Amino acid sequence: MNSIRYPLTTEKSIRLMEAENKLVFMVHIKATKAQIKKELEESLNVKVEKVNTLKTLTGKKAFVTFSTKTPAIDIATSLGLI
Repeated sequence: MNSIRYPLTTEKSIRLMEAENKLVFMVHIKATKAQIKKELEESLNVKVEKVNTLKTLTGKKAFVTFSTKTPAIDIATSLGLI
C-alpha cells in the first residue's frame, strides 16, 4: 500500500520544518505510523526519528521528525517544495 499521498506546504508546515526539523505529509487514512516511517526511510534514504498522526475532516496528516543528520529543509528541496 502506498501510504504517503503528498507533502503539505502550508505556512505552519514551513515553520515546523525550520524550527523542529519536521515535514508534514497527507497520508492514507488507514496508514500506520510504522508504515509511514518505513516508506519514507526507503524512498528518501533518510532516518526518521518520530511520526505523529492527526485525523482531520480532510484526511490524515503525518508530522514526521527527521534525524539531525538530515535537515528537513534539504529533504523539502529534493522533493521540490522550496
